[in-house]
Amino acid sequence: YLKISKLALAFAIIHSKPPGKSSKEYIEYLAKTVSEQDFGWKWKVEVLEAEVLRLRQELLLNRISPRFCLENRKQDTSAETLLGRESINPTSYSSQLEDSGCDVCNDSAFDSLGIASDFHQSEHNVNTSKHWLERVPPLNLCRSSKEQSLTAPVQFLQRLLEIRKLSEGGILQADFSELENDSFTIWNSVSQLLDGLTVFYKSPKFPAPSFLTEGVSVLISLITDTKLSNHVLKKCFKKMEEFKKNLIQIILRNRSVNRFQALHSVSQTLGLLGRNNILRNSLISLLLLEVRQFAEQLLQAHQVQSVYDITQYENIFLLCMILEQLLQNETQESNISSSNYGGEEKIKFLKNLDQIILHLSDEFPLFSLYLWRVSVLLNSGQMQ
Repeated sequence: YLKISKLALAFAIIHSKPPGKSSKEYIEYLAKTVSEQDFGWKWKVEVLEAEVLRLRQELLLNRISPRFCLENRKQDTSAETLLGRESINPTSYSSQLEDSGCDVCNDSAFDSLGIASDFHQSEHNVNTSKHWLERVPPLNLCRSSKEQSLTAPVQFLQRLLEIRKLSEGGILQADFSELENDSFTIWNSVSQLLDGLTVFYKSPKFPAPSFLTEGVSVLISLITDTKLSNHVLKKCFKKMEEFKKNLIQIILRNRSVNRFQALHSVSQTLGLLGRNNILRNSLISLLLLEVRQFAEQLLQAHQVQSVYDITQYENIFLLCMILEQLLQNETQESNISSSNYGGEEKIKFLKNLDQIILHLSDEFPLFSLYLWRVSVLLNSGQMQ
């Protein structure tokens, strides 16, 4: 029956093809038309799914603090007027993506993504409630899809952080136990934020777009907030682990000529993720694994005099620096037991490490020095 149906369809296409076109050209035209229709339906589905998520986010915020949503509505008129002007003349956003003409070696292009001073600035932004209380429309189709993938979850999480700050100051009454009843909204919002950051880190632009900096600031504020971080990590721990693994692989596999500017911002984000004690322990284990595996591969290549990956060798130092920073932070915090971090990876890393350093020290002195410094920090934690 299937063969007969295919044969009948083929005859129908041949008989209905317009003059001047071959059967093959007509079939390709029909296939393209159908695929474009499918793409249109997919786009409509994505728009509807985004609208459903936005409504669920607003409902969750209303359950947590109805008064916040009431104050939010009072500012609808001014916010819509402002957004209307931006949609008519969207030069403010486009100018951020234009090339500034500065040399890519300028650290200001990526410093805002990670250094401590800007992290404190992000905390200051959390205290600034006027901008975040303004209502944002469901979907701003003037924005690119990549930007929308970041702005939509960032807006929701910003409001959540603002409720947290206002409730802490006694301005609002908030019930954060509602977060336990809607795991889908929290997980989906955080997942979109992490996926959006991963996309931008894989193909970075200089200078860094403001919404990328804002996304990183919101993520760090979220996982360092004492009241919200437990709710978020409980539902999104696996997604956070996947995000950290992606960032580590971005550092290791990047082969572009001017990669160090982009990789520095990624490494800064990893370092900031380590501010959370739970994420720090798992991040240390991931970094120990990658550094140990590379050291063993480098030793094997050195022993048989084979070629090693020079680009990965250059990139591995960023992971070593992040690892050293995290271990130093861990040992400096006296209220945390430093003897338990790393787990099995710590044992595997220290096993035969002296022999690896001994064989690599002549040919790779800098890498051997980093291995030794990491081992000292691990052993000092064990002695405590």
